[in-house]
Amino acid sequence: MTNRVVITKEIIRNRPYLVTALFEGQRLTEVSCNAVGSKSMLGSIFIGKIKRIAKNVGAAFVELWPGETAYLPLSEVKDPLMVKQARAGKLTEEDELVVQVVKEAIKTKEPTLSTYITLTGQNLVFTTENQFLGISKKLNNQDREYFKELFAAKKEDWYGLIVRTSAKNNSKEQIFREFDVLYAQFHAITKQYLYRTCYSCLYRAPSACISSVQNYLSLDLERVVTDDADVYEELKEVFGEGAFPKEEQIVFYEDKLLSLSALYGLKGKLEDALKERVWLKSGGYLVIQPTEALTVIDVNSGKSVKGVKKGLNIKINLEAAEEIARQLRLRNISGICIVDFINMDTKEEKEELVRSLKSHLVKDSVQTVFVDFTKLGLVEITRKKVKKPLWEQCRGV
Repeated sequence: MTNRVVITKEIIRNRPYLVTALFEGQRLTEVSCNAVGSKSMLGSIFIGKIKRIAKNVGAAFVELWPGETAYLPLSEVKDPLMVKQARAGKLTEEDELVVQVVKEAIKTKEPTLSTYITLTGQNLVFTTENQFLGISKKLNNQDREYFKELFAAKKEDWYGLIVRTSAKNNSKEQIFREFDVLYAQFHAITKQYLYRTCYSCLYRAPSACISSVQNYLSLDLERVVTDDADVYEELKEVFGEGAFPKEEQIVFYEDKLLSLSALYGLKGKLEDALKERVWLKSGGYLVIQPTEALTVIDVNSGKSVKGVKKGLNIKINLEAAEEIARQLRLRNISGICIVDFINMDTKEEKEELVRSLKSHLVKDSVQTVFVDFTKLGLVEITRKKVKKPLWEQCRGV
């Protein structure tokens, strides 16, 4: 099934948003909504000042600029790049250090920071988290060996380098061009930070739509389509140039009779993605309810309850497992998720459900883990928190 990225402006709950949507055929799989004119800090790098250290919660609160504070877990502070430090080897209030925003502000929580510096490109990732050469596990053994040999002599000992899955779609020359650009940016940040003032932005992350497209590059992308002229020029500047997606795969949509949103039924699909109830083809349905602490998903037999046949429960559960994995991606549900499947008759049915659920969860680009059944027979899933859930992106505040 072909994958397409659609980027367009859409009015959601009476506010204009720039919507970046991933479609598998005509099916909406992932979506990101950003209020027009807003800028995400996710991925940006600053010289921040420690305003408070809260040992009881194991965190420091770092001011990125006057009035904007973010959360830095002390457990993540290892060999930080310090600009100003009162006591060597120990963080103190008013110390200045280099930090990167790794999670957006979610609900009442501040953005989350890390002292590890990471620059992500289309094919490569530079990082201070380790000094190893890593190769995507999604690549086959032959590709992994190829990239290991390709960078064996090129990588240096003072940084870590990761080859992304999408590198398989580009030539050695294209990958090396990106390597040179990222290397220069990474070197400038990690070697020149000492000469910058507090609150300086050392690196501004790409726009939300560019970051989304980069995350989809490991997929079999057929094309990226937009009806926004500014976005189109930004896409051609960042991509194109012989890289993947190639320039001919970046399409400017100009049909005045049928909008891009209408062509893909985007408005209706977005409205469905914000509803509590999701219907299944079998007649069953899901009820998805986010709470402050976790998200609860209830699987119901619904219209399938009439004329119940042997094996119907597992059929509904298997359909629900696929749809739940899709809804986690679509709604960007993160943290703890508790699922109440329909009761199953045998141990074999439960094992079949687990295998099916895991096979669908592994498709997610965000780390998603099947934990286990609880003692009450509920399924526990965790999904890494990176961005706001869809309902919060579109809540109109």
